[in-house]
Amino acid sequence: MRVAIAEDSVLLREGLTRLLTDRGHEVVAGVGDGEALVRTVAALAAAGTPPDVVVADVRMPPTHTDEGLRAAIRLRRDHPEVAVLVLSQYVEEQYATELLAGAGRGVGYLLKDRVADVREFVDAVVRVARGGTALDPEVVAQLLGRSRKQDVLAHLTPREREVLGLMAEGRTNSAIARQLVVSDGAVEKHISNIFLKLGLAPSDGDHRRVLAVLAYLNS
Repeated sequence: MRVAIAEDSVLLREGLTRLLTDRGHEVVAGVGDGEALVRTVAALAAAGTPPDVVVADVRMPPTHTDEGLRAAIRLRRDHPEVAVLVLSQYVEEQYATELLAGAGRGVGYLLKDRVADVREFVDAVVRVARGGTALDPEVVAQLLGRSRKQDVLAHLTPREREVLGLMAEGRTNSAIARQLVVSDGAVEKHISNIFLKLGLAPSDGDHRRVLAVLAYLNS
């Protein structure tokens, strides 16, 4: 198995390299940021020797936010023959969903704690390289939670979704009415229906408008 590793921590990158080579696999590249990963895989592919799988950290330079995950999504788009396994300290829901939605096979998302179990980690890399999947239970739990949030919004009508979207932009009821060319009363009725469908009962402690917008943004 030919592996490319993207990890900005030299110690961890060398550790992963040793871990894989000790088990008979070939590490063909080791880089420290997402752009270098994309360039390296492109060069290897152009030479006719692409890696079988890329193991990439999610957070790398320059901002240490989501460079690795965005690079993984680019690789899945530009080099679908290359499997991708991303490692992260946390679950980045938005990009994880995009990564998994765009790949039916040869993809994985593990939390770094799993690397401590050497056999489980190597098995995951091999499984992904062979076209399988490897998803951390925590990743699955959070993405399922995200799906449940989306199911709540699925009960809204197209007009109610439009009203909620304008609420999320900070528009007042009057501004929403002018935008949609309807009466203020019609907007108030839509908003009441939104609150009802989202299960936001009147409460002294919670601002229902804010909670509705949060539900929209989380979806």
